[in-house]
Amino acid sequence: MALYDYSGALKNGRRRYQDALQKGRYPYLPVLDDILSYTEIVSEVSLGVMDIPLEKIVGTKTEGRTRAFADNFMPLLPEKSEFGAKWAALYDHQIHEGIHDPIVAYEFMNKFYVQEGNKRVSVMKYVGAYSIMGQVTRLIPKKTDDKDNRLYYEFLDFYQVSFNCDVWFSKEGSYKKLLEVMGKEPDRVWDDEERLSFKTTYDRFAKAFRMAGGDKLDLTCSDAFLIYVKISGYDQVEDKTEKEMLQELQKMWKEVQLASSGSQVELIEDPEEEEAAPKKASLLNWLLPTGTVEPSMLKIGFIYTKTADTSSWTYAHELGRMHLEQAFDEKVKTMAFDQANTDDAVEAAVELAIDAGCNVIFTTTPQMVNQSVRSAIKHPEVRIYNCSIGVSYTSICTYYPRMYECKFLMGAIAAAMSKTDYLGYVADYPIYGTMSNINAFALGARMINPDVKIRLEWSRVKNHRARQRLAEEGIVFISGDDMITPEHASREYGLYMKREDGTVDNLAVPIWHWGKFYERIVKNICRGASEANAMKGKKAVNYWWGMSADVIDVICAQDMPHGTHRLIEFLKSSIRASSFHPFDGLIYSQNGVIRCKEGESLGPDAILTMNWLAENVIGSVPEPDELTDEARTLQKLQGADVDENSHTEE
Repeated sequence: MALYDYSGALKNGRRRYQDALQKGRYPYLPVLDDILSYTEIVSEVSLGVMDIPLEKIVGTKTEGRTRAFADNFMPLLPEKSEFGAKWAALYDHQIHEGIHDPIVAYEFMNKFYVQEGNKRVSVMKYVGAYSIMGQVTRLIPKKTDDKDNRLYYEFLDFYQVSFNCDVWFSKEGSYKKLLEVMGKEPDRVWDDEERLSFKTTYDRFAKAFRMAGGDKLDLTCSDAFLIYVKISGYDQVEDKTEKEMLQELQKMWKEVQLASSGSQVELIEDPEEEEAAPKKASLLNWLLPTGTVEPSMLKIGFIYTKTADTSSWTYAHELGRMHLEQAFDEKVKTMAFDQANTDDAVEAAVELAIDAGCNVIFTTTPQMVNQSVRSAIKHPEVRIYNCSIGVSYTSICTYYPRMYECKFLMGAIAAAMSKTDYLGYVADYPIYGTMSNINAFALGARMINPDVKIRLEWSRVKNHRARQRLAEEGIVFISGDDMITPEHASREYGLYMKREDGTVDNLAVPIWHWGKFYERIVKNICRGASEANAMKGKKAVNYWWGMSADVIDVICAQDMPHGTHRLIEFLKSSIRASSFHPFDGLIYSQNGVIRCKEGESLGPDAILTMNWLAENVIGSVPEPDELTDEARTLQKLQGADVDENSHTEE
């Protein structure tokens, strides 16, 4: 029996050997000593006896027996050799008693290389075992700027708290995101129960991932696991069986495929792009069996986190909902559900909307994005849109305005009106979009006054004193909240000037025309525009419209100096016509790094993922523990990975 199985393993090995030769790969096991000959090792750490995932054992420590195996650890030597007899004996031992003696191995860059026990590894891989016990020594390379090296050092930080070597990501920052999704502090060491629970959960997912065909995708199992727990929630998946995980994974497979293809996002920057596109099958043919394209066939639900009385954000979207009904002469029916401020509440609101007949749903804050995806996967017959940027899901569409265009104009106004070189900017949440808004304001101001400095403060930090600190520094011209909260009306919004006696003059206000935004989206729905890409699972669709779409604007005070007013109108017209770009020409960040070269402009991706502050900004991004609970939650969902070397205090 054992010799028969050795023959099977030998066939696998020779087949793998021939395949490697045909594809120009080295056909034998890699040798760690050869790898280390051009790598500087700064530390050796004994990890003791541990459970090593067999898929992570990739080679041998020394050259020795390396040519006895193909690169998948299957044997290459004849059945009647001494090697074949020993392999067969080990196989018999594994079948009847199990292999319990630990191998001796070295770990380098989260891969394992065997010093003693190559045949044991070969047998265990052949029988399809998941892991083998081993006495392991870790070899830590010198820190470099190589991506794999950076990923490895992120892994080491994760290992220090989890003692888990199964997880390996292909993208930087993923270990941090996984800990956030799990609700764990980055520096807190897990207890034994947490480690065991995570390992068993991850092992079940790994099996489900392979069963779903994950080995054929261009991403690691850990990459897929992060997507899975972000959508489903870690607390919800800990007790899932392998079968349940497989079923859920199959439902969200388009999201996994999207990540495998590079999380491509179809940025729709102008509604005219949609109108010029060839007509395709209407979305209503998909939503509604009649195939009618009349707006009256649509029933639209709006989900809010707060009420219109307590939130300026909700109030603005509620005005947008009412505009939508008026724009279509009340042919479009809408419903509003407020105070959906938890995932459970969002899920309940979506279910209520669907039960009421809504076939299109707008979830109006970034906090709702994960539950929006879960609900969209559960209800593929309903189209769900989430108001956010910087995310890539194909189950939903996202939408958000290019507000940095308005901020650039407001910076220019502030610098033109101020008699000093210092302006104030009060930001709210440190998330995608906020950094580009701050920098656009700073660049707009610098265009008018090359010596201007922007003092940055944050309103969503604990015990914040943003406006008080600006007042103490004598800063008069300030960019504050964009909108008024009806329940707590204040003149300190938009761009304003605050005098020493406390009186406030409003100079300019950014306008979010949510009604026009929703009107254009509904027209696209009726036209059957580019959501076809999302429905195919190939790209995520994000509507990222600006002044050219007439969904944002800046309203200036009537008593603004005539020359300043003319300048702003000229800039506004230029931005609308795309003949002027706020992020154009030579731009430095705070640490002196060139972020945009002379004669060039920053592209959409660079603006969306901006994680640095312009050189004339004084201040930094707050740490997570400095933020309020609401801000910290949102920052975890949509926080930009801030370039820690780009900040400065003065």
